[in-house]
Amino acid sequence: MRLRSLLFVPGDRPERMAKAAGFEGVQAADALILDLEDAVAPANKAAAREAVAMVLAARRTVPLFVRINPLDSGLAEDDLAAVLPARPDGIVLPKAEGAASLAWLDALLSGDTRILPIASETAAAIFTLGTYGGVTPRLCGLTWGAEDLPAAIGAATAREADGSYTAPYQLARSLTLFGAHAAGVPAIETVYPDFRDLDGLAAYAARGRRDGFTGMMAIHPAQVPVINAAFTPSEAELDYARRIVAAFAANPGAGALQLDGRMIDAPHLKAAQRVLALAVE
Repeated sequence: MRLRSLLFVPGDRPERMAKAAGFEGVQAADALILDLEDAVAPANKAAAREAVAMVLAARRTVPLFVRINPLDSGLAEDDLAAVLPARPDGIVLPKAEGAASLAWLDALLSGDTRILPIASETAAAIFTLGTYGGVTPRLCGLTWGAEDLPAAIGAATAREADGSYTAPYQLARSLTLFGAHAAGVPAIETVYPDFRDLDGLAAYAARGRRDGFTGMMAIHPAQVPVINAAFTPSEAELDYARRIVAAFAANPGAGALQLDGRMIDAPHLKAAQRVLALAVE
């Protein structure tokens, strides 16, 4: 399952869900996240569950994930009871706290439904980011958020005046990135809140790919093409990666080689193989 872009859609807005899924010709993200949590007011939770179940039961053009409410909210069980019969492609688990949260949800699922935890939204979660590996093959990625954590610890904001993250939230981002790779799953970058600033989004997504993220969540359909472009290797990148792989294939016993006047070794080969893998997912 390719997860360059995952677009949030409010679970109580069925017309938006259908439009975002491409039913009306709109360019689709790689996956949709039908949201039962933050985008839905408490009074609308029951109606949202019904709407999401209806969308899941219709013809799908992209994978459909459902973000349920947190495990300790008293709502997660009802969310799952409403949507699991329609077999969502994945469940997004907010306020996940490592292996224990993952195992709890895994035990309730059947078939090939995947799990995507949002792994940085509580103080306790930060200390569990290295525990996601080896729990279940349903784990399809790891992502993070920069909004709930500052609220949880009483911080004024997660960002500097220029929009960059303050040190505690840079740490949360980094630990999520390394936690995902330690678990052998994609690292998914968090949302870029200003959906009108597409240039800023492009720069943000490019930094994410540079740092080792392979996809990103979106809050508006206009963000999807920008995100997809950022996390798709260019032809120049693919060509260079192919040449690195070919150089080592032609010299199987070599530990280091020269290419275009530069030394390349095992880390360069591994990076090239990752670039080529992105192109064929």
